[in-house]
Amino acid sequence: MTEPRSVLIVEDESLIAMMLEDFLDSLGHRLAGTCDTVPDALVRVEQGGFDVAILDVNLNGQRVWPVADRLAALGIPYILATGGHIEPPPAEHAAAPVLTKPFTLDAIEPALDAACGG
Repeated sequence: MTEPRSVLIVEDESLIAMMLEDFLDSLGHRLAGTCDTVPDALVRVEQGGFDVAILDVNLNGQRVWPVADRLAALGIPYILATGGHIEPPPAEHAAAPVLTKPFTLDAIEPALDAACGG
């Protein structure tokens, strides 16, 4: 296992967020918090205190790009989570690792490693 990380989850579906929390816990990582809207996520990003974020691309019909923009500006790695069937990410976020729904436990650690450069 890699070093434990503190992870912020930005996800509008509570069951999916809880599943991610369980996956992270089983992998030895720590949950830094969860947000389900872009405004809440932007506030939480400014508070800091986490190593990496998992961002659902579509939050209640709103794209998560402002959050990804802010994370990138702060140098905080992030993973894009998607159910598919969306347009490609903006060019500035195209290199971010992608987790495709439905998530599997085996996909989480490689995505975290890719996001954190490890």
